[in-house]
Amino acid sequence: MQKVLRIALVVMTCLVIGYLSGMVTRESITTWYPTLIKPVFNPPNWIFAPVWTSLYIMMGVAGGLVWNKLDGNETLVKKAFLFFIIQLALNALWSLIFFKLHNLLLASIEVVLLLLMIFETYTQFKKIDKIAGLLLIPYLAWVSFASILTISIWYLN
Repeated sequence: MQKVLRIALVVMTCLVIGYLSGMVTRESITTWYPTLIKPVFNPPNWIFAPVWTSLYIMMGVAGGLVWNKLDGNETLVKKAFLFFIIQLALNALWSLIFFKLHNLLLASIEVVLLLLMIFETYTQFKKIDKIAGLLLIPYLAWVSFASILTISIWYLN
């Protein structure tokens, strides 16, 4: 039961971070964001909520699986979980920089740092639990796309 509880706790934490990030974006989505010039590959706004919800759930399951490997791998798990926490904080920070501060250049720099931190988290997670590593691949792919999108929006504006 403790293993399921750990996974549930990390999933809920990720979803709360996602919800709070969504709260930060809410006003700008209807006011400021529509005024920006966007590249042709910019997805429709409705796609972001289901994609991010799925990614936060997969992130949470991955984090919970790694947390469950604490016994016997304490140093490795703590290091991996630290990367996980840092990337989650950077994830939330991007929304604040982009949608609240409207700072496209800083958001472009920050999203690349986020991408690097996700990659390092993936690298650490796959050493501990292969499934946890695999669960981060869609997140890594989406943030790679988000990085290109963010940099493109900065460039166009």
